Amino acid sequence: MQSPSAQLTVVICVDHASVTGGQAKVAIDSALGLKARGARPIVFAAAEPVDQRLIDAGVEIVCLGQHDLLGNPWRAAAAFQGTWNLAAEWRLAKLLKTLPKGETIVHVHGWAKALSPSIARPIAASGLLAVYTIHEYFLFCPNGGFYNYQTNEVCPLTPLSSECLKTNCDSRNYARKLWRSARLIVAQQYARLPEIFSDYICISNFQQQIVAPYLPKGVRVHLVSNPIDCEDLGPKENPASGDLIFVGRLSPEKGVLLLAQASQLAGVSPVIVGDGPIMGELKQRFPHMRFLGWQAPERARELMRSARALAFPSLWYEGQPLTVLESKALGTPVIVSDVCAGREEIEDGTTGLWFKGGDVTSLANALQRIKNDFLVAQLSMAAYESFWRDPFTLDRHVGRLMLVYESMLERRAAA
Repeated sequence: MQSPSAQLTVVICVDHASVTGGQAKVAIDSALGLKARGARPIVFAAAEPVDQRLIDAGVEIVCLGQHDLLGNPWRAAAAFQGTWNLAAEWRLAKLLKTLPKGETIVHVHGWAKALSPSIARPIAASGLLAVYTIHEYFLFCPNGGFYNYQTNEVCPLTPLSSECLKTNCDSRNYARKLWRSARLIVAQQYARLPEIFSDYICISNFQQQIVAPYLPKGVRVHLVSNPIDCEDLGPKENPASGDLIFVGRLSPEKGVLLLAQASQLAGVSPVIVGDGPIMGELKQRFPHMRFLGWQAPERARELMRSARALAFPSLWYEGQPLTVLESKALGTPVIVSDVCAGREEIEDGTTGLWFKGGDVTSLANALQRIKNDFLVAQLSMAAYESFWRDPFTLDRHVGRLMLVYESMLERRAAA
C-alpha cells in the first residue's frame, strides 16, 4: 500500500495525444481527472497534435510527434511502425526507468493505430504494474472487431485460426488482413503483449462476455464505464417533438444502411449527423433522409436533445457506445440493436427499444412504434431518470480507476 506521502503516478499510453475518437477521449479525460485529484498522470502518445487542455492543466506529456498509421504518407513506413515502433519502445523504456515501482501504474488505452506491440518490452522490463482498458478488440482479433467487413456480419471464427487467416474480413483488402494478422502474431507470441497486464478493464458486461475466452489466465477483470461529458438539462418539455436521429460514423458496420432501408419501410425520414465513406451512396440511394454532415459535439448534443429518438443500429459488438449514454442523459430514448453492447444501457420497452440485429423488418417495426407520442414521452422520462440516477460522470470514472490502481498496488505490497 502507498505511504501517506506517496503520489500515485499513472503512465497513460495511447496512440493519439488529442481527441480523435472515443478511445483517445477517455484516455485524455482520465488524465485530466487524475490530475485534478492530485495524482501524477503522464500521457505517453505517438501521434500529434497535443490536446491543449493537457498543457493548460500541467499534465506531463511525452509525445513522439509521429503520424498514426492512416496518416502516414509512406505505406512501408506505416507498416513497419505499426508492427514494431522502435521510437515508442526506446522512449517508453527511458521514461519508465525513472518511476518508482511502488507508486506507479502503466495504463494502456491503445496501441494499434500508432504505438504498436513494441510497448510490451519496456513495460515488462520495468517491473511496473500494468492495466489495459479494452476499448476495441485489436489485442485479440486481427481487424479489431470480431467482425467481417466484407459480409457485414459478426465473425464466428477463432482469431488467427486457419479459417480466420484464409478469410478476407478486412474493410479494405486481403493484403491488409494478412498484415494485421502478422502484427497480432507479433503482439501475442513475440511481444507477449496480453501477458504483461495483471489487470484488464472492461467497459461493459457485454464486452466482458465477448473477451473472456481470450484473456490470459489469472488476470483480474474490472468493470469501469466510460465517462461522458453531459449537462443535466432536466426532463424534456416536449419529448415527442423532433425527428428520429442517427449520430455517428457513416460506415457499413454502424448499420446506417440498415436504418435507411428500414426507414423507407416505416415511412420515417431520419436526420443523419456524421460523415464517413458511404455518405455518397446514402445520399444517392436514400433521398428521403436529411444529411447534416459532421457537427461539433455541442451541436450534436443539441440535435440529440431535440430529437424524439436516437437510432443505434450497429452491426458489430461495439465496446460501450458513448452516443447511447449521451442520448439517455439528454432524455432521448434509443432504438438499439440487440447484438451490440449498447443494448446493455437500454431496457427494452422502458428506456428505449431493442430490435433484432441486422433485421430490417425488426428495425422498421421499432421505427413504427416510435411514432407513438405517448410511448415516446414514457421512454424519454425513463431514459432521463435511469441515467441521472447514477450518472457516468468523469469524477465517478476516475474514482473507480483509483480503486483499480489501489487494489493493484495493495496486492503487490501484500505479495
